Amino acid sequence: MLFSREIPVKKSVDICIVGGGAAGVTAAVAAARAGAKVYLAEALGMFGGLGTAGGVPVYMTFTDGINFCADGLGREIKDRMNAEFNLCSGGRGINPEKLKRIYDDMCSEAGVDFSFFTDFIGAESNGRNVTHAIFSSKSGIFAIEAKVFIDCSGDAELTTRAGGEYMYGNEKGEVMPGTVCSHWANIDWQKLRNSGVSVYQQLLKAFDDHIFRNNDPHHTGISQTANTLGGGNMGHIFGLNPLSEESLTAGMVEGRKQSVEFQNFYRKYVPGYEGTELTFTASIMGVRASRRAVGDYILCIEDYRTKRIFDDEIGRYCYPVDIHPSSTDKEEQEKFQKLYSIHYAPGESYGIPYRSLVVKSFDNMLVAGRCVSSDQYMQASVRTMPGCYILGQAAGLAAALAVAKNGMVRDIDVKELQRGLKKMGAFLPNFNE
Repeated sequence: MLFSREIPVKKSVDICIVGGGAAGVTAAVAAARAGAKVYLAEALGMFGGLGTAGGVPVYMTFTDGINFCADGLGREIKDRMNAEFNLCSGGRGINPEKLKRIYDDMCSEAGVDFSFFTDFIGAESNGRNVTHAIFSSKSGIFAIEAKVFIDCSGDAELTTRAGGEYMYGNEKGEVMPGTVCSHWANIDWQKLRNSGVSVYQQLLKAFDDHIFRNNDPHHTGISQTANTLGGGNMGHIFGLNPLSEESLTAGMVEGRKQSVEFQNFYRKYVPGYEGTELTFTASIMGVRASRRAVGDYILCIEDYRTKRIFDDEIGRYCYPVDIHPSSTDKEEQEKFQKLYSIHYAPGESYGIPYRSLVVKSFDNMLVAGRCVSSDQYMQASVRTMPGCYILGQAAGLAAALAVAKNGMVRDIDVKELQRGLKKMGAFLPNFNE
């Protein structure tokens, strides 16, 4: 079947960004504040991705224990959250409604042109230059013309549909399991703390009592997000194919079933949860990994082990290699523990080179967020929201600089990029003028 349409070019901008998650928002704000004309397209009805629609209840690492690695826009977002919301869970809790408004406000204040309910469906290129991104919306199908494009889709959608090179999963083509996050009400947090009960030990008892259909020992539990509220990033959807709508559909159904099992477990086995109510399950799957763009440099596990310093460093980060087990088998659980146990001492981190943001297949495309150019191990570290803030603000500023170079992202002065990032507050201890 051949389907063809004449597609109108709705806008011509300096920079077009696909995906309004943590990386997409920070890229858009950084670029717009630098004076670029930016269009940001988001498929959902809000910015934030997994931090809002996905229900992830807490932030991962912002600091290395001494330095604020996600400084710049990452600190601004966290400070804005603190202004109206007392962060729980050790200062890492996420209020999703507040975070939605923070992202709305920051994009609006910076002058970003954006639209929700806008699905990216294709791209057109002329040799090594992408010329248009194509979207579908309530108003119909349209194209955006731009000098520079940034892939913040999470799944390297822009890179792939433009014909670029990408990686997927590990050497066997396997990716981490997904999770359907959940939110909970009527939790007596003080009673739980006073009880001294280990949730994990109670979980093992529940396994013996056959509370769950599948006994998954990798359990992060419920994190406090308000006085009587909590958020759960728990349970795994094993065998998930994040690039298949059929698999995602089955996974969402399975995740909602798991949430009911968790409600039964917490009410019966954990003090403080006797009257807890499941109030929300996420509207999108908690995908941890899928496609990754191939960049001019592929950030790798050796960079983590050696705490590598790069000449073209755009940030440093420190979160562990967090590859979730692919099954409940003991061998898989032990493999996870071995990888996750490679922790840094306070003040230690690894560098992220600008080259990992430059999409190898094109001259005018950058990538940021979960689908950045990295191996499966480093992707499991940098994929967190603070990591995405680091990547996003660098990609946005680099794209703004590339506008003056006719969109050629390799032609920018990396020193100028680093200087600009430092001015924004980015943590770049190895940058020398």
